[in-house]
Amino acid sequence: MKKHKELRTPAGDAFNRLTLETFHFYGMLIAAGDEVVREFGLTSSLWQVLGAGVASDTGPLTVAQIARNMGLTRQSVQRSAKILERKGLITFEENPDHKRARLVKPTPQGLEVLDAIMIAHAEWVNRIAREEDAQAIDDVVRLMRRLAARL
Repeated sequence: MKKHKELRTPAGDAFNRLTLETFHFYGMLIAAGDEVVREFGLTSSLWQVLGAGVASDTGPLTVAQIARNMGLTRQSVQRSAKILERKGLITFEENPDHKRARLVKPTPQGLEVLDAIMIAHAEWVNRIAREEDAQAIDDVVRLMRRLAARL
């Protein structure tokens, strides 16, 4: 029986290394994101949901739309949204397109918190990327998007 590594092409082997490194990077990214938003009483997952509606070009989104856009489960986004609602950072509004799927909308307090987070985030990303070439980073983004499209 052949070893699994021997079954992979050079590109397949490289993709496997990228996959393993992505898992490691994602864990570190979430931990670092938690640090960025800790002073605001949030976690990375709460921050993602809070910012999802603001980042949308179409306006407020439903929990299911946020989950789909972020590659998360609807249940995890729903849990985060409920926490954000209890903290007074979002509200649920009626959706004219769907009676049961309400829209997630940041409150004025939520927008203030998000604005402060984005300032802290800008400082953080600038510090992390300080010695990197923007084009090289964009090349990695394009590669990841091509590979994601095949998934």
